[in-house]
Amino acid sequence: MPTLLLIHHTPSPPTRALVEAALAGTQEPELAAVDVVTRPALTVTAVDVLQADGYLLGTPANFGYMSGALKHAFDTFYYPVLGETTGRPFGLWVHGNDDTTGAIRAVTALTGGLGWVPVARPLTVTGAPDAAALTAVRDLASTVAVTLLE
Repeated sequence: MPTLLLIHHTPSPPTRALVEAALAGTQEPELAAVDVVTRPALTVTAVDVLQADGYLLGTPANFGYMSGALKHAFDTFYYPVLGETTGRPFGLWVHGNDDTTGAIRAVTALTGGLGWVPVARPLTVTGAPDAAALTAVRDLASTVAVTLLE
């Protein structure tokens, strides 16, 4: 059974709503064969990353960068998994009050260094997540999960 690892930092109600939307996107009946493991960014380990077949990353944009928690996650697992997870699919969403460019650039650089393959363009959610944003995150999660079944 393929494993999808959801690594997130959810310090606020809007970011929590995005994680819940992502989880809902992985619960479709046709995705029952995908095991979804959820880890807060401050607790994820290299073992978690190595055991997963694909990744879904969610972070707020803080001061023009990814959250410190997600940066800590990458600091924790980057070198231990380097070369071991190349080619694995991932998706990314970033929540910000206005600009998410720096956060997306930073995460894209790190995932590129790991050789992870994006299944879709990074998703930007600004302000309070509306129905369209929640649907987009749900669809992103479904897309990553479907990729693991191919």
